Amino acid sequence: MNSENYVITIGRQFGSGGREIGKLIAKGLNIPYYDKELLIEAAKSSGVNADFFLAADERSPRFFSNLWSFNLGDNSGSYFIGNTPLSDDKIYKAQSDVMIQLAQKSPCVIVGRTADYILRNHTNVISVFIHASIEARIERIVKRGDCANAKDAEELALKKNKLRAEYYNFYTDKTWGDAASYDLSIDSSKITSADTANFIIEYVKKRIAQ
Repeated sequence: MNSENYVITIGRQFGSGGREIGKLIAKGLNIPYYDKELLIEAAKSSGVNADFFLAADERSPRFFSNLWSFNLGDNSGSYFIGNTPLSDDKIYKAQSDVMIQLAQKSPCVIVGRTADYILRNHTNVISVFIHASIEARIERIVKRGDCANAKDAEELALKKNKLRAEYYNFYTDKTWGDAASYDLSIDSSKITSADTANFIIEYVKKRIAQ
């Protein structure tokens, strides 16, 4: 393989198995995997409790500002943990800085959080979007215990995907889920997660060998 660092970024519909597939890819290539770990690192670098970053995870400033305006009064766009002021841009920049540092450090898999856009100037970025039929997503959501029934699972999937789309579309000049925004767009309901991961791994090997 090319010795230069490469990064596989994975966008995903909620319930499509994107995280599972990302972990399988990382394991197959023996490289680090980052998901919510990124938020923890971003929190450490900014000296803020990680719970604050988790609350803002993949939510557009409009959503997050409304949430904190309700809880904290007329202070939208600038939030405080202790004496630490944080704006939407600062939260996003802290997370972006962590991604760039990780990409420079070693090959890795990064899930969500506009990683493909943040690392667009990185030489070897392979961007992937994982989607699946609504039936497959509902089945996965119920099976892993996020919801008790299909109706609730469908509502949760729609809500989560709406938030992810708003977040991605706000911070990038691309469209979340649009095949033209990614190198690969794959329906994970057509083959197993393992086969999907192996397919992506073979594509990555061919890309970085060029």
